[in-house]
Amino acid sequence: MKKLLLILVVFSLVLIQSCIKEDDKMEEKNAPSTSAEKLGFPAGKKVIILHADDSGMCPEANKAVEKLLLNHYISSTSMMAPCPDFEDIAQWYKEHPEMDMGIHLTLTSEWKTYRWGAVADAKTVPGLIDPEGKLWHEVPGVVQHATPEEVKTEIRAQIEKALALGIKPSHIDTHMGTLYGTPEFAKVYFEVAMEYKIPAMVLEMTPAVVQHFRDQGYPITDQLISDAGQYTMPKLDYFFSAPAGKTYQEKKENFYKLVKSIPPGLTEIIFHPSVESDNLKSITNSWQQRVWEYQMFSDPEMISFFKDQGIVFTNWKEIMIRFDGAQ
Repeated sequence: MKKLLLILVVFSLVLIQSCIKEDDKMEEKNAPSTSAEKLGFPAGKKVIILHADDSGMCPEANKAVEKLLLNHYISSTSMMAPCPDFEDIAQWYKEHPEMDMGIHLTLTSEWKTYRWGAVADAKTVPGLIDPEGKLWHEVPGVVQHATPEEVKTEIRAQIEKALALGIKPSHIDTHMGTLYGTPEFAKVYFEVAMEYKIPAMVLEMTPAVVQHFRDQGYPITDQLISDAGQYTMPKLDYFFSAPAGKTYQEKKENFYKLVKSIPPGLTEIIFHPSVESDNLKSITNSWQQRVWEYQMFSDPEMISFFKDQGIVFTNWKEIMIRFDGAQ
């Protein structure tokens, strides 16, 4: 009899353990698999932030962004605090606080003649300043000369400039990818975002994402991956730039191909819309792509394409509402 009871107890324990394992498997199967699902967006949907970079750079960029946002053709923008027309776009944001507008943390000044310096006192960030007294033209110049401490000083100064003007940035991101130029810069970027409780453009470091950006030359080291894992705010699943085109129609077709290729999840697509002018043409030889990017998001064909694809659009303000609600 004792032997039979022992057998029954052992059998019961095995059965319970088996049930627990099945429950664990079921929970794992039902667990959100993307950042979009974690934020409560529908499973299997492409959730996209249409994001205009470089507002504040020049009047042409500001005019384009304002019109696109007012008409809900795009989701979001980020402003360049060191640039000449930052105060103008910041004032517009104060008048339209419902818009999604962040800070495009800027550590480079890439154009030949249209340039800007640091927001922080240049004496406190000497490694960010080139021989002309401006920010370096390219990312390697920043990487070679600036320390993480100088980078932190400058990006905090840019955020503080916005706050002093009476605006709260909805997010922060990185001009020309400079803050991913070294793992040490990235760590500072993550820390500042969490310090100010302003979400940064940070990706889930899945193997596919890591490989994609390593292939592009970014130093996605184990340390950077570890630091990104300590970042406690919402993350993107994917990130892309709007592709170029030799003609307006080719540019649109290339954009359609990009959107169709994006897997379900939370994706940000960046672009640089501007109104055409002689001034814009004097600033950058990329002016035609920028003018087309202003044109194409209000194009009825593009609008119909998005509807046909069943895209869910969002922005950083909605993301933070969902994120805070889930805490």
